[in-house]
Amino acid sequence: MLNDERGSLRSRSAAAVSSLTLRQIAAVLPSEQPWGVWMSRQIVARVMDTFGPSLTGTHVVAVDTRTSDGRRVVGEWVYGDGVQRDQSDTALYFVHGSGYALCSPRTHRRLTSWLSRLTGLPVFSVDYRLAPRHRFPSAANDVRSGWDWLIGDVGLSPERTIVAGDSAGGHLSVDLLLQPDVAHPAALVLLSPALDLTFTLARTRERLRHDPAIRSRDAVRLIELYCAGTDSNHPRLKLDVAAGRTLPPTLIQAGGAEMLAADAIALADHIRAAGGQCELQIWPDQVHVFQALPRISPEARPAMRHIAGFIAHALRNSRIDKAAG
Repeated sequence: MLNDERGSLRSRSAAAVSSLTLRQIAAVLPSEQPWGVWMSRQIVARVMDTFGPSLTGTHVVAVDTRTSDGRRVVGEWVYGDGVQRDQSDTALYFVHGSGYALCSPRTHRRLTSWLSRLTGLPVFSVDYRLAPRHRFPSAANDVRSGWDWLIGDVGLSPERTIVAGDSAGGHLSVDLLLQPDVAHPAALVLLSPALDLTFTLARTRERLRHDPAIRSRDAVRLIELYCAGTDSNHPRLKLDVAAGRTLPPTLIQAGGAEMLAADAIALADHIRAAGGQCELQIWPDQVHVFQALPRISPEARPAMRHIAGFIAHALRNSRIDKAAG
């Protein structure tokens, strides 16, 4: 879906303010300096807390454990308001974004709690190691360990589980499901996913419209904290989705104001080329991962309702397929 309508006045105003503030701050903060990374983390966390959905009624259970073969898994179970905390055979596995360096399950807790409340499902949010201290493939390995723990140790059935990720977490989620020995979930949900870590695709979009949050060259500096020393053509970084495994039914949402809309469009095309089903939504005038910011983006609520409906439909179809044999 490519929607040519205009976004709400509130979301367009927020994007304009972001262009004058966050975009300018990102340009001057030195990501190669520890204090620059620290400051970026504080800014993102404050934005997510200030403009995110309510945490009322949310219950969080911290996890720090190991898989049966000894790999460490860190994260948290998030139960939205009204979601039962007893053992469930259905769950969401959430991989947060961060440019591989900035965020955590804590920064995304408002979003994962909202996902939990809307779907009625517990969410496991994996706390993968961040750059610059931990470079490629640390994050990818941690995401794999988290999935293996859910399926192999917790005992969830992959066909009763949903994988979701935003931004860099979208790239990590796709990378996970392209691995030949990984059991596929019932469905995949991607919010503003990154695909091309060189930002060549993003630059094509940037020529048409400036991203209100960050310039492509500043995003590249951030990503290099994770990828430094590794060839950008490495198959775990430059994902060959079109020639890879057929992915499970996928929903992709991105904002029309962000440069990663180009990645979302390309990723949807590649998923379909590989034989997969993919629904693509580009929401007009919305910023990067606008779903996490309902207090400045009225469009976040209908977008999240659509995500919840997509998940319910995918789980229902998975149950029917299993019953039919």
